[in-house]
Amino acid sequence: MSPTSLHAIPPEVLWSADTLKINRWTATAADDWPGRTVLTVLMQGCPWSCTSCDTPDLRDPLIPGAVSWRHVRDILVRSRSGLEGVVFSGGEPTRQDGLADAMEQVRALGLPVGLHTSGSYPQRLAAVLSLADRVVLEVKAPATLYRAITGVGASAHKAYASLRLCLDAGVDLQVRTVVDPAVLTPQVLEAFKENLAQMGVRDHVIVYPTAS
Repeated sequence: MSPTSLHAIPPEVLWSADTLKINRWTATAADDWPGRTVLTVLMQGCPWSCTSCDTPDLRDPLIPGAVSWRHVRDILVRSRSGLEGVVFSGGEPTRQDGLADAMEQVRALGLPVGLHTSGSYPQRLAAVLSLADRVVLEVKAPATLYRAITGVGASAHKAYASLRLCLDAGVDLQVRTVVDPAVLTPQVLEAFKENLAQMGVRDHVIVYPTAS
């Protein structure tokens, strides 16, 4: 597609939820919103290659979506009486332009919206934060150790900027840390927990890898 034809497309089409690359959806992950029956939409693509990632199949942004948003929305319409929320996860959901439209459509159905993010795109997170009833933000490590986990030098700055956005917005926030024991020793982890608490984090969940 040429730049001229791209500019001719209205923004509401470019940013439509129909453009989302969705890998799959699930209604079985009990920890996505504890105490609620939710449908979780898993987006394709993530800019980081975290050592602690439990969904490496969702990293590649060039893989096309396997499920259309229209299909997911049809399920929501049929099942909304039995649902208590919809969670957008990934991968990294904020990297996709159609996310805001999808969140607005879910809210229009009368369902609360959860967002599970690594905080890798703070400006994009800021644009959709008001549409989220709950945010799970993965803060992976102290800033000095972030690159050891993500493989990306600027990742700490982006994650902590996203954390500040969430804290300042007053959104229902859970910070989650998946432990890479090669990076987060018990001593580092304890100091990390204390630092997050001093920043204002009240709900910090630490997830340890399960033995294979």
